[in-house]
Amino acid sequence: MYDDYKKILEDLKSHSHFREIKNYTAKDEKYIYFKDKKLLNLSSNNYLNFADNKQITKEFLEYAKENYTFGSASARLLTGTLPVYEELEELLTKLYKKEATLLYNSGYHANVGISSALNQKGDVIFSDKLNHASIIDGMRLSEGKFFRFPHNDMEALEKLLIRERKNYKNAFIITESVFSMDGDIENLKTIVDLKKKYECNIIVDEAHAFGVFGENGLGVCEQLGLLEEIDLIVGTFGKAIGSMGAFVTGSKVLINFLINKSRSFIFSTALPPINIAFTKWIIEKKLPQTKNKREKMLSIAQNFNSSSHIIPVVVGENQATVDLCEILFHNGYFTLPIRPPTVPVGTSRIRLSLSADIEEYELNILKEKINEMPLAKQTK
Repeated sequence: MYDDYKKILEDLKSHSHFREIKNYTAKDEKYIYFKDKKLLNLSSNNYLNFADNKQITKEFLEYAKENYTFGSASARLLTGTLPVYEELEELLTKLYKKEATLLYNSGYHANVGISSALNQKGDVIFSDKLNHASIIDGMRLSEGKFFRFPHNDMEALEKLLIRERKNYKNAFIITESVFSMDGDIENLKTIVDLKKKYECNIIVDEAHAFGVFGENGLGVCEQLGLLEEIDLIVGTFGKAIGSMGAFVTGSKVLINFLINKSRSFIFSTALPPINIAFTKWIIEKKLPQTKNKREKMLSIAQNFNSSSHIIPVVVGENQATVDLCEILFHNGYFTLPIRPPTVPVGTSRIRLSLSADIEEYELNILKEKINEMPLAKQTK
């Protein structure tokens, strides 16, 4: 019994693809405790160090006291909506200067639910080839057609639009702003131009940019002055905000359509009210205080030739990548190997993920050890 699955697992192990859940002793802002060692955590999405922050937690619990419960016990369309949910949606709508906002339980829920609902039969999606798995899964579940264009290749995208746009009713261009495994930024200004030229809608996933980029931390679309041009903006609370959940903001028509047709929203129990309250509290009270920290973090990234706080170091082979992580572990750094299918075969890497309280001098030994690896190189 299960022989086929056992063979697949053995094959994964033989090619250094096998994944295991690791047990950590504790996490404390920019540090993680693993195998009895205190390590600088370079594998987290806790970009502003709000998660695992004891002082932040203490302040919030004092603020929240006994006002919020730890379970919603229902989907939003049943009894799972309390005032705090609508307050958070209204806050985000105001910040982004949109018409309406809808909360989801995670970024995965959001992307799967949005693409699968909006891309109906006779419609089409044009998607950057390096978009997150959640976007790909959403497209696969939709009844419409989809095409993937080479990463950040605007010439290829336009050729695709010329060839295919006329064959479909509604068209969507979907992209991330900051790409999670490469750390680079999509050419959103050109995409806006193409949107207007070929009558498309734009959906931008700001998962890794929300809380980091922009005057108010709203993301790359804010930084580039494109908020009004983007039809739907997706963001997550589980990264820079240090909470859990996600949102999509845009026109009232599209948001109402998602409320009625997005299965990952309709059939999911709502997040706990206390979690929603924490997210709202962070965005209102703490995010406005982070501008200097965010700018410093991005400045450090520039010294690694990266345009964002995510710095990819491509090693190539799986085992060599695992070996580099082990070397860095013994020098006080926590990194994880990123291997196929997350990235293409032959481009296994470590993904250095900065947080706002990291100092540049803390990365000196890391630089040395990476430079000693003959195959390691930054992708920029």
